Amino acid sequence: MNALADELGIAELRKVRFEGTLKPLSKRDWRFSGHLGATVVQTSVISLDPVVTRIEEDVERTWIAGMEPVTAEESEAPEDVDREPLGREIDLGSVLVEALSLALPDHPRGATEELGEQVFTEPGKDAMTDDDARPFAGLADLRDKLAGKDDE
Repeated sequence: MNALADELGIAELRKVRFEGTLKPLSKRDWRFSGHLGATVVQTSVISLDPVVTRIEEDVERTWIAGMEPVTAEESEAPEDVDREPLGREIDLGSVLVEALSLALPDHPRGATEELGEQVFTEPGKDAMTDDDARPFAGLADLRDKLAGKDDE
C-alpha cells in the first residue's frame, strides 16, 4: 500500500477495499461493476497537519472491442467516460488507481480549518483584496445605487 500511496502523492493509505464483478456483455465486450472503499491520509493545505478521509465510491467501467481511443486532438470529453477501448487485457489495478485518484479531495483540510484572507502589499500602497478583484462587484453596487435614486 505504501507504493500506491506514493503513486497517488498522499501521506498514507490505511485501508483499501476494491470489489466487484467483471462479466461479459457480448462476445468481446466486458463490464465491471464494483465498489471502492479506502481510508486515506493527506496533508492539510492550510495547517500541513494530517487529514484522514474515508472514501466510498461506486465504480463502473465498460470495455468495448473495436472502440477507437480518444485522441489529444479531440476537444471534448467522450460522452460516456466509463467506456474504454478493449485492449489485450483488462487491468483492474489501473481502474482502482484511477477511481481512487479521482475520489481524493483536491484541497484536504481539517474539519475546523478555514482559509482566511491574506493581504500583502508594498509599504505606502493600498492592498488589493479579494473583493477588489471581482470586477462586476462595482457594477452591481452602481446598479443598486441607481435603482435607489430611481425609487426616490
